[in-house]
Amino acid sequence: MQRKWENLPDFMRCDEVRPYWEILNHKHGQLMLKRVFDMIVALVLLIILAIPMFIIAVMIKTEDLGPVFYRQKRVTRYGKHFCIHKFRTMVVNADKIGTAVSIDEDPRITKVGRRLRKLRLDELPQVLDVLKGNMSFVGTRPEVIKYVEWYKPEWNATLLLPAGITSEASIRYRDEDKLLKASDDVDKTYVESVLPAKMIWNLESVRQFGFRREIMTMFRTVFVVIGK
Repeated sequence: MQRKWENLPDFMRCDEVRPYWEILNHKHGQLMLKRVFDMIVALVLLIILAIPMFIIAVMIKTEDLGPVFYRQKRVTRYGKHFCIHKFRTMVVNADKIGTAVSIDEDPRITKVGRRLRKLRLDELPQVLDVLKGNMSFVGTRPEVIKYVEWYKPEWNATLLLPAGITSEASIRYRDEDKLLKASDDVDKTYVESVLPAKMIWNLESVRQFGFRREIMTMFRTVFVVIGK
């Protein structure tokens, strides 16, 4: 459920975030429906995808014997830190030999990883994060801690809702790795150009929050993945 204003973290209790909190504070029913939907669908998907996920795990392990999952600290609702679950698509210790975001044709991406990314299959383990309540199917993509530290006060309004597997911003900036490829300073370009552009859509999604709208976002994501 939505926290009371006085119970929000100090960094979120500001004039810039208040209007977004007011909007969500009048949508308790839809917020509850969102959570129930997440739990039921995540559980069903976990059962259906168990075998495909096992096959993917074997493919990853066979390629370089490294770990199957990639765990990284991200930020979700109310600024909570959690370790996201993703299938590993890069070489072992990739985050120590490059930036926190990847670019198009990143040499750190493995052969299996490239195929998984193309169909977004690397995101499948995040159903575990949805079941735990750290994520939702629709919401602002969880950023790494160092990028959240760059947030403007208003951007913290996106933390009023759980981080998501997909979002309007994710759909519109699905090729952000290609945008970053031409940059000499990937982190700087992401923080100064890509992130602010994505936040326009993320904030709009909070303003226009509605369960039916989120279902439509999920369908649009599927169409994008299959090339429609």
